[in-house]
Amino acid sequence: MTDRLSQQFAFLQEADRLKTVLRASRLADGSRHENTAEHSWHVTLFAMVLADQAPAGVDLNRVLRMLILHDLVEIDTGDVPLHFGDGTAHDAQTEAETRAAERLFGLLPDDQRDAFLDLWLEFEASTTADAMFAKSLDRLPPVLLNMANGGGSWTEYDVTLAQFDARVGTKVSRTLPALWTWLRARALPFFAGRA
Repeated sequence: MTDRLSQQFAFLQEADRLKTVLRASRLADGSRHENTAEHSWHVTLFAMVLADQAPAGVDLNRVLRMLILHDLVEIDTGDVPLHFGDGTAHDAQTEAETRAAERLFGLLPDDQRDAFLDLWLEFEASTTADAMFAKSLDRLPPVLLNMANGGGSWTEYDVTLAQFDARVGTKVSRTLPALWTWLRARALPFFAGRA
């Protein structure tokens, strides 16, 4: 039991480092950049609040677990903003994140390592109903933060409406089409003002 607890607390201590990883999005009040731990908490809250929007058969408990775990890899890789670059570095980022997941979850006892890694991989593959819902939700907080900040990182990365639709809309609309319609309508004024 002592060895198991040592492994669990080693993982929990390492997970604390997520608080030091800064993201491109600023807090809604614009005072500073959010950290990834704050994002993970916030998107998990999104899942709880928007659970009534989930497609039939989605297991909210599994979604919450995915969302708490999904960005832990940024402890090793840092945050790569969704709108950064042209997307050509995606394969290298995927490999780095997979190595990070294996290292981080490898700190845990074998049963938890396997369970957490399986959930993380499922989220990344985004092919199950739970993972597609979780992945859709993950796209929402930065949109709201950017709207609260007059464009925020959209301005910094010179994001176009076509990029917004492709990088955010594609993920959200496949699982939450009504929510995407609602959200896009509220984001359009920013993009219209830049055309």
